Amino acid sequence: MADLSLTPATVAPPQSYGRRALRRFLKHKPAVAGLVFLLVMGLIVLIGPFVSPYAFDAQDFTLIGSPGPMTSAHWLGTDELGRDALTRLIHGGRISLAVGLAGAIVSTVLGTLVGALAGFYRGWTDTLLMRFTDVILCIPTLPLVLLLSGLFRPSPPLLVAIVGILIWMGTARLVRSQFLTLREREFVEAARALGAGGARLMFRHILPNAIGPITVAATLAVGSAIMLESALSFLGFGIQPPVPTWGNLLNSASSWLSVAPWLAIPPGLCILLTVLSVNFLGDGLRDALEPKD
Repeated sequence: MADLSLTPATVAPPQSYGRRALRRFLKHKPAVAGLVFLLVMGLIVLIGPFVSPYAFDAQDFTLIGSPGPMTSAHWLGTDELGRDALTRLIHGGRISLAVGLAGAIVSTVLGTLVGALAGFYRGWTDTLLMRFTDVILCIPTLPLVLLLSGLFRPSPPLLVAIVGILIWMGTARLVRSQFLTLREREFVEAARALGAGGARLMFRHILPNAIGPITVAATLAVGSAIMLESALSFLGFGIQPPVPTWGNLLNSASSWLSVAPWLAIPPGLCILLTVLSVNFLGDGLRDALEPKD
């Protein structure tokens, strides 16, 4: 008689949330490509100034007067003041990326704080903070930044503060919605019953459970900050020459566009590809951290 005994099926252990999120992220090819590009760009702007044979403000006086062509000594040519264009592009990338990243951090911290207070305490606190947020949203960002930059000569730290203060509203609304939902969950009620105060409930129990959407918002804020800084520098209200940024490199190259387009194309491509990569990365993180299935 046949043996009818059944062997227990081998059940794969459940994967952790982090492993599932990583698997979903790796399936998002544009996000992976964007992450690789940003890592490579970050490595270039970090080590590039140390390996370049030129300083960003060093001049070749034999080339002053008009942009120089691309040669083996100057891969992207020289500008009208005889400065190496590739070195200035790399150094400008360091400034633009640093301002974008720091501005995004400022906006994320500020938006998270405002959204957390509004969503947790509700009532008049929510009304006051959200009406203030709505007022800031009604003000066109670029004209306000131009006004502030015109009143104060923007150094990199001041530009970071201006950019960060003016792009936090989306993060605040997102965090508020997350806190309104999470504050009613059972684990928050249990912590409240055990005597946890408001600050502990917000930052120890609720905030870690909202970190996914905040991460996505912070990633997208980097692209917004880079675009805003580049626009300000292009219009002449950002960081001033001789310190290069991608925006003011575009501004100075616009005068020579018909005779030396190789000065304008690289910084424009860097801005485009960096912002595109950041947006792809944000999309991938959203799909990985907030799956729809």
